[in-house]
Amino acid sequence: MTDLAREPRAVDPFLATLPAWAQRLARSIRAKQANTFVLHGQPAELVPLRPAGGAPPEFLLLDEFLPRHLLSGWPSVLTYNRAEGIGFSSAEARAHFLGRLVAYDAVHGTRWAEGLPRDAANAFALLDSYFRHAAALSPARPVALLLPYAETLAPAGEGSSRSPEDRAVLVYLRKWARDPVLLAKNIVVVLVTESLADLDPQLVRASSTREIEIPRPDAAERHEFLDHLRPADWYARSPELDAARLARLAAGMTRGQLAQLADGADADGEPLSVGRVRAFKKEVLESEGLGLIEYLEPKYGLDMVAGMEPVKERLRRATRAIARGNPSAVPMGYLVCGPVGSAKTFLVECFAHDLGFPMVKLKNFRSMWVGSTEANLERILKILASLTPVGVMIDEADAALGNREQSGDSGTQARVFASIASFMADTRNRGRVLWFLITARPDLLPVDLKRQGRAEEHIPLFYPESVAEVDEIYRVMKRKLRISTPVDSLIGIVPDEQLLGLSGSDLEAILVRSILEAEAAERSEVAPEDLARAFADFLPATSAKERELQILAAVLECTSRELLPPKFRDLDRGELAARIAALKRELRGG
Repeated sequence: MTDLAREPRAVDPFLATLPAWAQRLARSIRAKQANTFVLHGQPAELVPLRPAGGAPPEFLLLDEFLPRHLLSGWPSVLTYNRAEGIGFSSAEARAHFLGRLVAYDAVHGTRWAEGLPRDAANAFALLDSYFRHAAALSPARPVALLLPYAETLAPAGEGSSRSPEDRAVLVYLRKWARDPVLLAKNIVVVLVTESLADLDPQLVRASSTREIEIPRPDAAERHEFLDHLRPADWYARSPELDAARLARLAAGMTRGQLAQLADGADADGEPLSVGRVRAFKKEVLESEGLGLIEYLEPKYGLDMVAGMEPVKERLRRATRAIARGNPSAVPMGYLVCGPVGSAKTFLVECFAHDLGFPMVKLKNFRSMWVGSTEANLERILKILASLTPVGVMIDEADAALGNREQSGDSGTQARVFASIASFMADTRNRGRVLWFLITARPDLLPVDLKRQGRAEEHIPLFYPESVAEVDEIYRVMKRKLRISTPVDSLIGIVPDEQLLGLSGSDLEAILVRSILEAEAAERSEVAPEDLARAFADFLPATSAKERELQILAAVLECTSRELLPPKFRDLDRGELAARIAALKRELRGG
């Protein structure tokens, strides 16, 4: 039997049975730091209950764990949601509440004791009256009110858009949170939601409110649950996966999702495989991310990147540092810039492959609905924090991230920018969350994101400088596209002037055309003449001035002289900036 309403003892083995977030909640209640708490993150997650003495843990749903264990010593634990109305943890708690309600009905001329209201306005009026009554008793009667789906009671949004009932509920919640009598008499309110951004910000940010995240399980917690979920001989059926490796491979997944994975394997009568786990993980994470993220398992390493030797060596140094367990030698993030088609995205994926990191690509998480963008971003950042180690790729970062100065949206964009910048700068994630901002126009990115402590290393990529480099890219592309051809080198088949100035993307497009040329001639192999025709026919899609602007912007942005081609290393930066400004004027005028 536990009683958080009492003063804490010097040594309390009860706290040792709780997960870390529940320990924090218990201590805060005991210390009377606040009487309003917001639990957010993973409210549907199974909560471990670890008995004393090393007995196997039990796993409970949150709506069981809170009243049955964390608050089991409290005489009155109440719940409320819009669908079911007021609920009680025990018959005694219900009887005490209804006993008070008889007196309330006599004073107000109501008949609520015969049937409790479900609507929030009347229910919260009754709860408020009961809180006052419980606090006035001698001794006071501790009461806890649990509010699942709290976003339906105190939603984020402009005050003018709320219904009168929503406004009344919000007034009650704010009033309770600030009431020193309720705090002193152990009247506690616990709101439960997935996203803080879905709740009224004034309530969440109030000094009298404490927010506590229910996180996804880490590797050790996943392993503990897997041991509970199935016996050791079940995992022995798989030649690829024991429980320990499965726990590592399942980073980012909840205990409930692990149970679904095991149940699915049992239903199919097949042992788990690495491929099955990765496919399931991709499905659940992308679904849970509301389609706002794309989960990638890169297939190629840096050996598949042609040329770029200084860049590849710089990235391999980081790979070796992480492999040696020295994350302090690794940047918090990378800004990868260069003209369109310079293989920026491919390079980042290959680097992540060599690191052994999965890759998450952020999609457009901005929403036209006020509050939705912040809720989307909060969901994404929580998923990223649980996936470590992980690489995070933001393509076209100059357009995706915005900046602090954007206005006209009630400050949403500024808050979103601040949240991303803060997460990127969290040094606890160094070597665990690697950010990759990819852009052809680094000059448009806010300085705040490019500074040291965020995207620290600025890597410029350029088009091949020589025919030999183009030929090397051709050989890599031939393997990547699985082209059947007797041609091992383009030199002597395609004129040099048609090879120089091409990007990697240009070359890939030309090779695809050469396959179509061979197909039109009903040949299974790409012949030299197919390649010659495809190269002669090709025209780049971007203008020369646009390409020059993107190249010079990458040169100016670079943070390492050795990463620049020799012809760019000694350029005067003032003259470079002037040329970039002139190109911008010309392109605007055109």
